[in-house]
Amino acid sequence: MTNFRWVMCALLFFATVIAYVDRGVLAYLNPELQGIFHWNAGQYSFMTSAFSAAYAIGLVCAGRLTDRLGTRLGFALAIVLWSVAAMSPGAATSVLTFAITMFLLGLGEAANFPACIKTVAEWFPKKERALATGIFNSGANVGAIIVPIVVVFLKDLVGWRGAFVVTGASGFIWLIFWLWLYRKPEEHRRLSPAELAHIQSDRESSSTASVPWSHIIPRKETWAFSLAKMCTDPIWWFYLFWLPAYLQSTFHLDIHANRLPVVVCYGISTIGSVAGGWLSGAAMKGGRSLNAARKGSMLLCALLVLPVVLAPYTHNLWLVVGLIGLAMAAHQGWSANVFTLASDLFPKAAVGSVVGFGGMVGALGGVLFQLAVGWLVQWTHSYVPIFIVAGLAYLVALGILQMLSPKLAPAKLD
Repeated sequence: MTNFRWVMCALLFFATVIAYVDRGVLAYLNPELQGIFHWNAGQYSFMTSAFSAAYAIGLVCAGRLTDRLGTRLGFALAIVLWSVAAMSPGAATSVLTFAITMFLLGLGEAANFPACIKTVAEWFPKKERALATGIFNSGANVGAIIVPIVVVFLKDLVGWRGAFVVTGASGFIWLIFWLWLYRKPEEHRRLSPAELAHIQSDRESSSTASVPWSHIIPRKETWAFSLAKMCTDPIWWFYLFWLPAYLQSTFHLDIHANRLPVVVCYGISTIGSVAGGWLSGAAMKGGRSLNAARKGSMLLCALLVLPVVLAPYTHNLWLVVGLIGLAMAAHQGWSANVFTLASDLFPKAAVGSVVGFGGMVGALGGVLFQLAVGWLVQWTHSYVPIFIVAGLAYLVALGILQMLSPKLAPAKLD
């Protein structure tokens, strides 16, 4: 049997790496740009909220567009938009222009996860989807690891404006490989009959017709997925946009000294992404039901997040790195399973739309949380309430999921 489905997974991984490099450049350069443009924490949160708001809008459109145009074309159009947007901050001259470029970047990058989840649903049987999701989702961590290494190098080589342009242009390289390699499994010449049969072993339907919003939004399964993301997505965005500044200001690090702590945090989190996806898949292979495997893995991740509430009370840099790294790893394990819920609960024709809608709800939560973080940091200079919310959000989300979908039974869309 061939294993070409993992080539598709690799493409998704690299797309996610590029997305997180593009969105992470501003976060890492924030302390230096703050000195150039003289913005405060509240104004910085305005820029990150612009990204989150556009991401919310884009997720609904992108999920729907991916279902209608198909994964190949929908993903290609999205990466062209976000690559151009990622290069645009190189021409920014004010808080407003930075916010506009971040808004455009959010619109384009919104397609990444709906398209990735839909591709996984097309190319993998259910027992492998969490692992495939965990692998491509680990690209978020790898991208964040690359940022402090590459951005500092590029800033010294071509200046901070050039750093935005060079990292943004990398998406066009990925686009060449995507258009060359991606086809549906049924149409792919490199796929053996045995692998195609394996991929389709638990297919619920061969229908690819788009499912109307009126069949999706009222379903409690849609809201189980969406509210789980609303509770926890903002926490990851807090780490993404605020971690470099938090470490740099708390421990008085310069942009070069800040590289290693940020890299270690994201390095630890990479393990969680793959392990979380592997864990639920292994539990299912061991005879556990899908419901027990997914929720058991998510409960473990929620418990591993809890120690992060101690981070603002800890004055040792590497102990803080360990606490935050563990929480980020647990988040990624959680996220691998939450994303897989969309393909567990819905047929593949609806997956892009469900992921898009749920991502929109999560992004709206991110907008509010980013603004709250900016306000708290500016006026209280304290991260304590933020870390308390970050530690408890996952248990709250799991409780909501259990109430709305106690058995993870597939949604009835008729």
